Amino acid sequence: NFQSIPSANQVQFPVQMASVLRKCAALFGTAAAFGVYRYCQRRLEDGHSHLSDGLRLLWDWPARWNSNWDDVGTGLGGIGGILSLLRQRGLVGAAAEQSRFSRHLLLVRHAQYEQECLTALGREQASLTGQRLRELNVRFRALRYSTMTRARETAEAILRHLPQGLDVEPCRLLEEGAPVPPEPPAANYQPPPETFTQDGRRIESAFRRFFHRAAPDQQSDSYELLVCHANVIRYFVCRALQLPPEAWLRFSLDHASITWVTIRPSGRVAVRYVGNSGHIPADKCTYL
Repeated sequence: NFQSIPSANQVQFPVQMASVLRKCAALFGTAAAFGVYRYCQRRLEDGHSHLSDGLRLLWDWPARWNSNWDDVGTGLGGIGGILSLLRQRGLVGAAAEQSRFSRHLLLVRHAQYEQECLTALGREQASLTGQRLRELNVRFRALRYSTMTRARETAEAILRHLPQGLDVEPCRLLEEGAPVPPEPPAANYQPPPETFTQDGRRIESAFRRFFHRAAPDQQSDSYELLVCHANVIRYFVCRALQLPPEAWLRFSLDHASITWVTIRPSGRVAVRYVGNSGHIPADKCTYL
């Protein structure tokens, strides 16, 4: 239920606080780190977007990678974040058994459209992307696509070039939307605040559903396709790389382009490419 997903400020909280907690634990001990964690969490729950000057200095220190970003125990209000910190410091036992293989998520933006349906050029773009995905010579395990018409038609065009038997399913969580207010603000993109609240929770729910490490019983690298939208993909990239989600509007994606994200067993995330449209001739590339 995506209605229970936290707000944009809270979404960043576990990732950004990881570095703060490590420093506090090193300087003052675990009890003090937990105190800082609870204090900062309460400030965010009360609607504060900034911490006090003293804590802000800690917050702005260079962030370190949180390898337990997909741990189900690191949710807001739980002690999972503290346990993850202690595991990383070697103060408690290692995490449960994990897979030795990676998950590869290939995110495809829908092709050019008009009045929600693909144009003739859009259908050609989608077909070219399907050909490119086939040429990668990898075995795709599943394809999930946004239920919006332009994404569904793009997925259908892609599927014509892929082997039969692929696990295909629509997903409403992948629909286009306004994830979080962009920073810096855009003069030509100003949805009402309630749009960010509603869409942001849904898109964050999609991120948590699809972005995680492989299950322990996975026996080889897996490849999955997500056919969706520019705003959704840009937000996913920022979240996966533990970058500020508000940066999502700072880059653009061509229609029918491919973004490749790899999630390693260690919890590390790598982006092979973002918005790759080299398989589409230059005179057929569009992005608006």
